[in-house]
Amino acid sequence: MSNTVEFARMNGLGNKILVIDMRGRKDRVTPDAAIALNADPATQFDQIMAIHDPKVEGTDAFIDILNSDGSKAQACGNGTRCVVQALAAESGRKVFTFQTVAGILNAVEHEDGTISVDMGKPVFDWDKIPLAEEFHDTSRIELQIGPIDDPILHSPAVVSMGNPHAVFWVDKDVMSYDLGRFGPLLENHPMFPERANISLVQVVSPSSLRIRTWERGAGLTLACGSASCAAAVSAARTGRTGRDVTIEVATAKPPGKLQVEWRERDDHVVMTGPAEWEWSGTVDPATGAFSRDAEPEAQAR
Repeated sequence: MSNTVEFARMNGLGNKILVIDMRGRKDRVTPDAAIALNADPATQFDQIMAIHDPKVEGTDAFIDILNSDGSKAQACGNGTRCVVQALAAESGRKVFTFQTVAGILNAVEHEDGTISVDMGKPVFDWDKIPLAEEFHDTSRIELQIGPIDDPILHSPAVVSMGNPHAVFWVDKDVMSYDLGRFGPLLENHPMFPERANISLVQVVSPSSLRIRTWERGAGLTLACGSASCAAAVSAARTGRTGRDVTIEVATAKPPGKLQVEWRERDDHVVMTGPAEWEWSGTVDPATGAFSRDAEPEAQAR
């Protein structure tokens, strides 16, 4: 077995993704490899999407997801769109079914190049999110940052989209808050035994939200698909918006938006947005040592 496999550097609205092809192999991308790849500016990432042979009949692949600190992630919507684009370009197919540790995901690439991912049903039960304390109403829990009589952030909605999320509603622009300082405190708060993704969300209109996210295991991120789904569901659940919203990701690069629908007919959350290929190469999944493919222009010369 070769020590190296093919991989691609991609992004979903700037969410930095490495798609690593582990099909035909029994080994996995190691935490050490993830940490080494993240330490190099060329391959710094938010999530690794490692594509493995399917484990369940009727699925196209099992996706193992790693954060930039080497920890495991259960879900990554932006990363799933990148996997779809990569496999669609390889096979010509448009419809895929994936297995992750969070469950089965169905996805489709549309004619305009955007990709829809069915993220499944949101989970609101406090012990399944999970939280450390019992809350019958998880649309608003007791948690705050700042002085008791004048908190900076308070009363988040909490939900699992395959991974735990806390959504804090803000009145000012989401970029005006020091999320780089609050994020690690809230991610690792005792309320969240498995840590949590922390999002600041501003309601722009009954059909649009603006979001910024501190991602569990990755830190400040340019975009987070599951956080956008958590924000959309939480906004609809609390009467701030309807069930079909446009999410403006404040830090997204390239600029763009996600469309998130929380379907009434089956309670599933469907996220639609772009994915972008940047470059390809080969990588050692044990160590993270990589080489970059020659660019087409260089090959032509």
